[in-house]
Amino acid sequence: MYNLNTSNLRGDIMGGITTGIVALPLALAFGEASGAGPMAGLYGAIIVGFLASLFGGTGSNISGPTGPMVVVFAGVYTTLGGNPELVFSAVVLAGLIQIGFGFLKIGHLIRLVPYPVVSGFMSGIGVIIVALQLARLFGHEPEGGGTIPALTSVPGAVIDPNWIALGIGVMTLVMVFNWPQKLGKYLPAPLAALVIATVLSTLFVGAPILGDVPSGLPTFIMPTYDQDAMVIVLEAAFLLALLGSIDSLLTSLVADNMTRTRHNSSQELIGQGIGNTVAGLFGGVPGAGATMRTVVNIRSGGQFKISGMLHGVVLLSVALVFAPFASLIPHAALAGILIKVGYDIIDWSYLKRAHRGPRWDLALMGIVLGLTVFVDLITAVAVGVVLAALAFIKQLSESQLEKLNLSDDKVGNAEERAILARSNGAVTLFDFGGPLSFGAAADLGHVIRERSTGNVQVLILDFSRVPFLDLSAAKAVETIVADADRSGKFVYFAGITEEVNDVLHGLDVAQLITDDHWFKNRADALEQALIEVGVDNDKNKPKDKSDPQAVV
Repeated sequence: MYNLNTSNLRGDIMGGITTGIVALPLALAFGEASGAGPMAGLYGAIIVGFLASLFGGTGSNISGPTGPMVVVFAGVYTTLGGNPELVFSAVVLAGLIQIGFGFLKIGHLIRLVPYPVVSGFMSGIGVIIVALQLARLFGHEPEGGGTIPALTSVPGAVIDPNWIALGIGVMTLVMVFNWPQKLGKYLPAPLAALVIATVLSTLFVGAPILGDVPSGLPTFIMPTYDQDAMVIVLEAAFLLALLGSIDSLLTSLVADNMTRTRHNSSQELIGQGIGNTVAGLFGGVPGAGATMRTVVNIRSGGQFKISGMLHGVVLLSVALVFAPFASLIPHAALAGILIKVGYDIIDWSYLKRAHRGPRWDLALMGIVLGLTVFVDLITAVAVGVVLAALAFIKQLSESQLEKLNLSDDKVGNAEERAILARSNGAVTLFDFGGPLSFGAAADLGHVIRERSTGNVQVLILDFSRVPFLDLSAAKAVETIVADADRSGKFVYFAGITEEVNDVLHGLDVAQLITDDHWFKNRADALEQALIEVGVDNDKNKPKDKSDPQAVV
């Protein structure tokens, strides 16, 4: 965990220094957008960046304030009236929750969140960031917190702009969107825009600037407990932990693809949790794995933990030495930088191709995006995951039922179909494909009942491809057996796995089937079924329910 790989020392040094320079304007911008001030963003980048790299599970990951974290943090900052003890208590608690996620190995579950949900709330966050900065681009502050108040402030800002601020903002936008890629290797566009904008703001006075920015080391903030605000704090902490974990693990996946390595999800969450816990104790904006900064680090030669730790050290030197110069930075320049950040967060790659993919995925993405922007992130994620799960279950159940609806001339191999043909419709085979769950349970009995009419005497239920079934499916099987019993039909079980067998026996469904109606495979079941209906052996007439050996 703490072993520092020095085999790529030169590359890690270059990656750390380059990423530190890239992260500087973003840290200041995120800090200002959070409401806690630019230095809070810088402290967060320093602390989370250093500790998450040291204790994390992704060698090349660069951590710090990100769009999702800042959006949530800004919301709780406004809701709690800027009370630092309460606000940063939420950050500390979020870090502890992340550590808990790591020890409980929840990282693997977080990675199961469907892509349309991730795309929707990440794009929604991008829209929120852009919306919050539009008024600032024109030299005005949004009236109140939240997306809707920010958007309602835009028309007034457009009608009555601060022309100097607007000029600086437009210049910043042009630079960050059109900066030459070759030049960006030596001088990142956000940093260049920040320097030029600051110089212009001193030559053309009138644009709102950051003002007094403290320098030096952060001060310790003691977490506090307030019963009245506890619900808000807990909700914010959980959301920060969840979004921070998802953001970090997605970044880790990007790093894996670029470096051909495999990260440790649990350790990464522990490292992120430690970083955010300490950041909260010293008034730093919470952070997560930052995709853009991680990519810059890797492309600059960084591969191991030293690069992320050095990135934190570079930012610390800025906080100790150059902080007073930050007071001259215009708000419009930071707004321009953040608009580019928000734009990049929006999943344009998927949106350009969405019309060629499943329409439900696009609809789900749109629902989550809308809920993220106009409701809240918790609702968006919760609704998105639930809808995605229900859609998957529906699709899976339809696939299972479609398989059951196949006629006997399309089930099994040629030999099995020949056996079914010889039975003259007295035997029918049901091949369950995949897990049986509550999604298919509701229609399972109905489908089998429809296919068991006429002269059907034996139903063969093949479970060989069923890895598990839940209570609902087991009750459906019980209903199938009971219906067959009432109508004078026999039921055979074939190919039952140990897991399915345990469920059927545990719920007393198995006792409805006599021992001689259990078969290792469906071939044996089919041969016995022919005997049961009197096709292959004249001595074996079809048994009736009065025969004690035929009790189902």
